[in-house]
Amino acid sequence: MTSLSSANVSGIPAPCSTHAYLDDNALRAEAAALRAELVALSHRTRTPHLGSALSCVDILTAAYWGGLRLNPDEATLPERDRFILSKGHAAAALYLVLMRRGYYDRSVLDGFNVDGGCLQEHPGPACVPGVEAATGSLGHGLSIGLGMALAARMQGVEHRTCVVLGDGECNEGSVWEAAMMAGAHKLGSLRAVVDFNRWQATGRSCEILAMEPLGAKWLAFGWNVMEVDGHDPVTLRSLLSLPHAEYGKPLAIIAHTTKGKGVSFMEDDNNWHYRIPTEDEVEQARKELLHS
Repeated sequence: MTSLSSANVSGIPAPCSTHAYLDDNALRAEAAALRAELVALSHRTRTPHLGSALSCVDILTAAYWGGLRLNPDEATLPERDRFILSKGHAAAALYLVLMRRGYYDRSVLDGFNVDGGCLQEHPGPACVPGVEAATGSLGHGLSIGLGMALAARMQGVEHRTCVVLGDGECNEGSVWEAAMMAGAHKLGSLRAVVDFNRWQATGRSCEILAMEPLGAKWLAFGWNVMEVDGHDPVTLRSLLSLPHAEYGKPLAIIAHTTKGKGVSFMEDDNNWHYRIPTEDEVEQARKELLHS
């Protein structure tokens, strides 16, 4: 297979644009290309959690191509929006989005999941530009985002903070402590997006704990709540780009998703939490994603 450090990866298109905004069709095309590249990366690096990464691709695409004020030339600007991938086991999706947006060179991916490489299976702090925090010890990301949002208010800096959580991650009590505090302080700049694919490592999330009604839980904690198709990046982008009122409510977006989205033999199959695709499966996935 073609090396991931080359300009074109096994027939996967280069980014539609490294600029911050794509039209609706280009946004969907970018999500498909990202999925194809994710499958190839998992095969090459023997990295698991592919199903979890595929389910959140449209959320990340919406955030980085117009939903949030995120620009590789302004990666340390105080006024930039903040994006935190709390479900850090989907790090491969974040790394690829940052690379395709121009935050770092493709050759850096050669150091993904290798001894001494800068890109580990879970994001490390400042491993590449654009990674705001170390995540993957589930339940921490929303608290980090809460702190960033509170700090921005204290400093008089206007930026939005977006945190992406897994539904299984909502088992963690710290998620609800942060949700309760954000509601109490009316942090209108804070958005939590729950990748509600209905699976976690060992089974159906709603069977392991009483997850439903998930939207009503966030509502009870003082949040505005929107339930959407988590594979509609256009709608997701519109929600993420909403301005915030300084003392409004935080926004919880319940994104209904499918684990393994985009690849027929991976969709809603929890084996792809850990399975690694074969070379033939990579090619089959590429054909489905890029020629459908």
